[in-house]
Amino acid sequence: MKTASLIFLAASLAALPALAQERVWRCGNEYTNNATVAQQKGCKVLEGGNVTVVQGTKASGGGTSSSGSSGSSAARAPAGSPRVEGVDQRARDGEARSVLESELRKAESRQAELQKEYNNGEPEKQGSEGRNYQKYLDRVAEMKAELARNESDIAGIRREIGRLPVVKQPQ
Repeated sequence: MKTASLIFLAASLAALPALAQERVWRCGNEYTNNATVAQQKGCKVLEGGNVTVVQGTKASGGGTSSSGSSGSSAARAPAGSPRVEGVDQRARDGEARSVLESELRKAESRQAELQKEYNNGEPEKQGSEGRNYQKYLDRVAEMKAELARNESDIAGIRREIGRLPVVKQPQ
């Protein structure tokens, strides 16, 4: 099996010169195989391997855009989406804020429960954990991980609330 693999590899390597590329020059972050362009720009010849260059894709959204307008177009809705009036959008933002604040309160109350149960890393032993100390250690580690996950969830909810626009309350 190994011999067959080595023979195949050797045959593959023997075929490589037929696929070899011509000389390639590096001009800063650009590569070229055009000798006249390379001489004009003062590029250096690359040695020791082939170069594969994959062209980047342009952002969809209809043609070229300047760097100033590309930042604002990222925040726009897609072309076919319906336009939402300001009043409706503020209502949606307010509703989103109230849902997130409700989720934040739930997560914070759950965090308080978990911390109380965790008891600074020394929760009360349950049932067979008195005889099986590893079981107790596993439960403590699981509780610590759950506390960390819940704290991460709280931080994420707070970030989402911070991203929402401030809703002005009617007076």
